[in-house]
Amino acid sequence: MNVFTDIARRYLFSKKSTNAINIITSISVLGISIGTAAMILILSVFNGFESLIKEVVDDFNPDIKLELAEGKRFEMDDDLMSKIRNIEGIEAMSKTIEEVALFEYDGIQEAGIIKGVDEMFPIVTAIDSTLDDGNYVVEDGDAYYAVTGYGLARKLSMNIDDFTTALIIYLPKRKKRNALEKDFITKELLPSGFFSIENEKDHQYILTSLKLIESMLKTKGQINALELKLDASADEGLIRSEIEQLMGPKFVTKNRYEQEETYFKVMNIEKYMSLLIGTLTILLIAFNLVGSLWMIVLEKKKDIAILKSMGSTRQNILGLFLKEGVLITTLGVILGIILSVIIYYIQIKYGIIAMAGSHIVQAYPIELRISDILLVMFIVSLIGVLAAVLPAKKAAEIPALIREE
Repeated sequence: MNVFTDIARRYLFSKKSTNAINIITSISVLGISIGTAAMILILSVFNGFESLIKEVVDDFNPDIKLELAEGKRFEMDDDLMSKIRNIEGIEAMSKTIEEVALFEYDGIQEAGIIKGVDEMFPIVTAIDSTLDDGNYVVEDGDAYYAVTGYGLARKLSMNIDDFTTALIIYLPKRKKRNALEKDFITKELLPSGFFSIENEKDHQYILTSLKLIESMLKTKGQINALELKLDASADEGLIRSEIEQLMGPKFVTKNRYEQEETYFKVMNIEKYMSLLIGTLTILLIAFNLVGSLWMIVLEKKKDIAILKSMGSTRQNILGLFLKEGVLITTLGVILGIILSVIIYYIQIKYGIIAMAGSHIVQAYPIELRISDILLVMFIVSLIGVLAAVLPAKKAAEIPALIREE
């Protein structure tokens, strides 16, 4: 071991002549530990939410969604459908149409989105697995039903067991023939099931039959999107390229995560803003580290003078106190990582921090990643080194001989 590293270690763990130095050093280590643990856990919670959202997105969003780059609806003839179906790797396709609507149930009104889906929709997506109550039924002979997002159903106070109260859908008319004509097309549906995916769709969407929406809007043959399910071994990039080449520049394809691109971007911004706030907190804690090192320098002035008189250079003394700062920071980081891992496993096993009002999970999701630990280690270690620079420079300026009065 380098002699100056050994001296730095002794300075850290040896008893100081002034007890305040030990207290301040301990506070520095404790502050760095708590700050490190907090930063790792905050990033882990965001990771948990990201993984949770990806799981529910997997259940609702298709593997690939084909829609217009600009505009709302387009026509898909049988020939074009056949060409897309024959692309290798495509397992199933579903035609869908969406429209903003007003919903009314037992006198309660809420705005949302009505989505018409065909019989292939539960095959293209895993909507069945998200059902919280009832059954997935949108059409049964000449009867049509509504499968409602749990959040929206709760807003409307819907009761799936009440067969006497219908959900009323109001769709705005695009063209009115005369002034006496009503502004809305209405249809009454009985709720057949509630799905729960715990994001915006949960609070906005109601699913029903594509045939019903086409008949209400008089848009037969026109759709908003073509949703595709791929084989497990399919090359997503190659399939998207083939579809875009077939459909032309007026159309775009999106994978399941690009369909939620805005949501994930906002989540990443929040994640790294939290990391920035944590970094600022560590910077404030670093003032304790500066104070601790400064007091150690004052206490060890005679030792420094002796080391210089024995041939130690200014760089040696500078390095000595930089190492002292690194040791204090490293000790705090190690304790912080241990603390975060302990809290992580407690949360995973016992869910001690619960989510109030959550329906899909009872406790905060959390996912520890090595990359986050390494990132936090780098940030905290860098702050620790920077905090040690000023006291180290002060120590390096101490002369070799100190005249005693």
